[in-house]
Order: sequence, then structure tokens, then C-alpha cells
Amino acid sequence: MTELNRHSGKSVLVTGSASGIGLGIVKRFLAEGALVTGFDLNETKAEGVKSILGDATDEKEVQQAVDRVVVEQGGLDVMVCNAGIIEVEPVVEMNYADWRKVMDINVNSVFLGSRAAARVMIAKGRGGVIVNASSGAGRRGVPNLSHYCASKAAILMLTQSLAIELAPHRIRANCYMPGHIETPFWGGIAEGFAKVTNQTQEEVVEGFRKTVPWGRFGTPDDVAASVSWLASPDAEYVSGQAIAMNGAEFPF
Repeated sequence: MTELNRHSGKSVLVTGSASGIGLGIVKRFLAEGALVTGFDLNETKAEGVKSILGDATDEKEVQQAVDRVVVEQGGLDVMVCNAGIIEVEPVVEMNYADWRKVMDINVNSVFLGSRAAARVMIAKGRGGVIVNASSGAGRRGVPNLSHYCASKAAILMLTQSLAIELAPHRIRANCYMPGHIETPFWGGIAEGFAKVTNQTQEEVVEGFRKTVPWGRFGTPDDVAASVSWLASPDAEYVSGQAIAMNGAEFPF
């Protein structure tokens, strides 16, 4: 349930914000009173959001986006590093460029965003929250997703390290780990698995759905609710953690 004033006046920056989970997070923070900027290669479209076009893997562009938020919104209270991709490939067929692409977007963008946010939060001296996108695939291997699994496991360790290092500055860092979430990504996921498993895309989707004890895929709102809580005062003593929203699929 949305809490209208939970983030009243808070300054929030979300990467990978133009669609799917990222857009859901943007809309949640807006509904709860935050000042929200989206940072994506594509325009972030939501009533009340500020949209900055840019590449989350570009060091200069990330820093410029953070600096702009600080100027326009009076600081940065919450950084959500959500940018990411998923591609389906058997490891023996994967070329190095494909591996590096996934690592660049899923890991390097989180490092750049977290670092830039931490620097300005420390300089402002009022603490802050960093919330990073991992995945259930970061805690167990999945065939044909070796690069994706490795990238999401890296986020867990990066975030734990950030939490310890930044705690003296009252900056918290946590991960969210979505399970199967209904987003535009699913078309590509189903197509990829259909090719490597000789199934139809419909069979792939239904097969994944059957692995979820809750009986349905999640929604961006399901993820956004947990991200909002992690950024709230109610989670003031929660840092270095990875929170899953997966309908009881491979619970941790």
C-alpha cells in the first residue's frame, strides 16, 4: 500500500528508469512524495518526474546526472541503481563481447552510480540510502545465464562492502533481488530460452511460472514496494542486506 508522505521532500535518482521495474520504482517514489529524477537512455515518462537522458555505464554522464540532481533537488537522499540487462546464451557459444556487455551494464553501472552517490552524500553530511539491483540469479546458477548470474552475484558483494564502508557516514546500502517479474524483458528472455531448449515461448513462460509457489509472476509494483521500504526511516537499521521478492521461489 502506498504511503503518501513516506518520502516527502526526499531527493531520489533512479537509473534504468524508462520502463519495467525502474519505471515502477519511479512511480512509487513519486506517489510517496519524493522529488524523483530518472536516468536512462530513453525518456522516463511519469507525471512529476524529471528525466535525464544518459548512459549508466558512462562515468562522466553518471557524475553529471548526480551533480544535476544535487543542484536541482537540493541534494541526493536516495540512489537506486536499477539499470541492467539479461541475455540468454550457452557459455560455450558466448563471445567475450557479450560477457563484457552484461558485466558493464549490470555491474559497472552500479559501481559508478553508488560511488557518485556516496561522494555527494558524504559531502552533504546528512546520510543517505543506496539501493542496488541484484537478482535471485545472483545466489544460484542458472543454465544459459552464466554472465547474468555472475553479474548479479557481484552486486551482492559490492553492496555488502559499501554498507560496511559507508556506515560511519550514516549511508545505508542494500540490494533488492527480484524473481520473475512481468516486464518488457520477458519477450527477449522467452525467445532466448525457446532457442536453447527447443520449446515455444509460451512453454518457456509457463514453465517458469510453475516454479513460483505463489502462483503468479511479480509486478514492478511488487519490487517498488520493497525498494521504497528499504529507503524509508522504518529500515534505518537495515544495511548490507539483500531482500528478495519472488513469491517463495527458491527462498533464501
